[in-house]
Amino acid sequence: MLEQVIKRNDTWRGRQDYFRAGGASANSNLHGAQGLPTGYSTLDAELRQQGWPTDGMVELLSDGCGMGAMGVFLPAMEQLSEQARWQTFIAPPYIPYAPLLAARGIDTGQILMVHPRSREDLLWATEQALRSTTCSAVFSWLGAQEYRYSELRRLQLAAADSDSLAVLFRPNQIQGHHTPASLRLQMREYRKVRILKQRGGQRVIDVTLPPEEDSPQQPQLWELPQNPGAGQPAGAAEYRA
Repeated sequence: MLEQVIKRNDTWRGRQDYFRAGGASANSNLHGAQGLPTGYSTLDAELRQQGWPTDGMVELLSDGCGMGAMGVFLPAMEQLSEQARWQTFIAPPYIPYAPLLAARGIDTGQILMVHPRSREDLLWATEQALRSTTCSAVFSWLGAQEYRYSELRRLQLAAADSDSLAVLFRPNQIQGHHTPASLRLQMREYRKVRILKQRGGQRVIDVTLPPEEDSPQQPQLWELPQNPGAGQPAGAAEYRA
């Protein structure tokens, strides 16, 4: 019976390389190693892995569409751009502003746009991108639709098996719903983030992101134009699922 459970696709087995290195057991709160630095020391100090988890899913809640909230991920996108892998945007409400990304040293030729035609396609595309080894980051906008816990659990399991930064953007109204995500954040105000949940860490922490830690003299993604005609990244690949 135990062997059958272990062989199930939705059974988390941990990371062999982490255990060989003397890491925590599978039922521990310390499932992952050092996270990907966020670029904001105040936020890293409050995150269990001292950065974004790359062995689990991040869920970010906001009042808006989530595009402006992407400012918190911009420093990580700069780092990931060095890997020469896709940074995938799935069902974004607006097209990313190419000049801003390029000005921050992000290769817009590595931006992959995916436009699913249905709710099922959106979930499928997100899972496939996470299970692929060609994506350094997967940003997916789930919208205000209802999702079963089991559907979100599949995405969390895919993120746990990948080495990608996995981010789901969702509206504030689902805050009372349970989530399998390793980390759930909420954009409270301009540059203010609330940590609602994190695996193995303290819950409900408010963090202010200091502007002095932004790249000097460089545009910020907080300033992203909120209109559909905001220029597609030059050289970006686009795919309609």
